[in-house]
Amino acid sequence: MELLVNTDAVSKRYKDVVALDRVDLAVPRGSVYGLVGPNGAGKTTMLGILAGLRKPTSGSIHVGTKSVEVLPDTPKFDGWLTGREVVELSRTLADNGTPESAVDSILGAAGLSDAAGRKTRGYSRGMLQRLGLAAALVGGPDLLLLDEPAAALDPAGRREVLNLVTAMHGRSTVLFSSHILDDVQEVCDEIGILTRGQLVYQGSLDGLLDRHVSNRFIVKLRSGAVRAADILNAEPWVVDATAGHGEKVTVAVSSVREAERRLVVILASIGEPVVSVNPESTSLEEVFLEVTA
Repeated sequence: MELLVNTDAVSKRYKDVVALDRVDLAVPRGSVYGLVGPNGAGKTTMLGILAGLRKPTSGSIHVGTKSVEVLPDTPKFDGWLTGREVVELSRTLADNGTPESAVDSILGAAGLSDAAGRKTRGYSRGMLQRLGLAAALVGGPDLLLLDEPAAALDPAGRREVLNLVTAMHGRSTVLFSSHILDDVQEVCDEIGILTRGQLVYQGSLDGLLDRHVSNRFIVKLRSGAVRAADILNAEPWVVDATAGHGEKVTVAVSSVREAERRLVVILASIGEPVVSVNPESTSLEEVFLEVTA
């Protein structure tokens, strides 16, 4: 897998405070990489180093492109510029042949078509965030660094930002920090977890979730949930089977593999109509809390 960004034992210290401790970041080309961690974990520091705005105390960095755009967590613009002028200026500075028509197109994708002619001094924080993302995207950068791109947005604004990030998948490499784990789980294929300046996990999001797969299954029946729970509780690989509201049975198991082999067979032998059998989904938030504990 070709890496566009990688670091070797990067550390950053501010006097006695260790912001980053020998971090080896590996960002595949074309991926959407989510950098997550508690407040103060070092996410913004790492993005600043990759953007060239800060210098590491030690370690080395490789960024395999000069086409890089950066969006800080609180973008600011000269208030006398209109939204369209901000994006047009960014297109001109990119100087890579992006047509003028891309300006209105990206403003529309960011939900700013109606405000494009207004001066940015009248923009809300959420509008400035979306404008910053539009300005960063208009030049089609190889690498896009985003610091908390959806933190200040309402649900509609967050949806527009996530759609824009998703659309970049495979066209550009996106590396963004976020504390909104649902957003990361929705749009990222790679993830790095920082805590206390150390990278405690890095790899595919699916791989992370698979490593922390739930040992519980949710069974939905048309009827007979109590009877099914009693029969399942007699199985040696069932830790607990509990009938709940709506003819649902929650089955905790000691062996996921044994459950995958035997659960459906036992349910079929009971004779009650089965609506569904699904492993309980594991959320990124649950895994994050476990990894960073």
